[in-house]
Amino acid sequence: MSADLVSAPIRSLKTADGCLAYREAGSGPPLVFLHGGFLDHRMWEEQFRAFAPRHRVIAFDARGHGGSDNAVGPFRHADDVAALLRSLDADPAVLIGVSMGGATAVDCTLEHPELVRAVVVSGVGTSEPVFEDPWALDVFAAQELALAVGDVAGWVDAFMRFTVGPHRDLAAVGPDVVRRAREMTLGTLAKHTPGEPDHRVPVTATWERAADIAVPACAINGAVDAPDHLAMADRLMKLVPGGRTVTVPDAAHYPNMENPAGFNAELASFLETTYGNGASTA
Repeated sequence: MSADLVSAPIRSLKTADGCLAYREAGSGPPLVFLHGGFLDHRMWEEQFRAFAPRHRVIAFDARGHGGSDNAVGPFRHADDVAALLRSLDADPAVLIGVSMGGATAVDCTLEHPELVRAVVVSGVGTSEPVFEDPWALDVFAAQELALAVGDVAGWVDAFMRFTVGPHRDLAAVGPDVVRRAREMTLGTLAKHTPGEPDHRVPVTATWERAADIAVPACAINGAVDAPDHLAMADRLMKLVPGGRTVTVPDAAHYPNMENPAGFNAELASFLETTYGNGASTA
């Protein structure tokens, strides 16, 4: 029986620094889905439905995103994930993250290795990104310019370029994907005010420590994602013992949304290898 993410109740984990929102369904080996920056747990709708029949699936809103409270003091996303896993007795879990969520998955694996069964990233390496490609630098410059003049719509337009990637135009992306990504981004932006303090505490030496990751690891990238995103994911998988990279066609930075069938098939294959008992589905 499939599960519909939007019909699953939103639950709340109380922490010393506010509440964290999540949804869960199913039973079996736990999978925790971590969304990209400025998006929220709804980006995982197709994966929630596909994997709940044979897994306990948890889709989580990072602090300051979606239904989770904003931070009022220092925090680390990886520690929030660890608190959720411990509270729900959902460890060790497979952590699956796109972009910021993938970086958080790696951070959690480095900082709380006992809680992680395996790690899957998409379009990211670690939480210490390296951007060198002119296309990505131009996107960031456009965002900074829009932010300087208070142009929220302009900032979102620039941010949406990551959804499209450098090799296509907006018309090449499904309208529902564009709508959902824009809706989630605007929702997260509405939670924040210009000039508010950034309470995030970085996890350090992530690239140097990546070789110490001792759980199965895989990168599932969109084939037409930006060069920097692909390069960072590939670099990470070369550092992690046994790490491997696979590619989903017809997708950029959010392959799980653009080509869910392709993404789900690659994830199911990785889970079958990881568990060795067929505890997966596509």
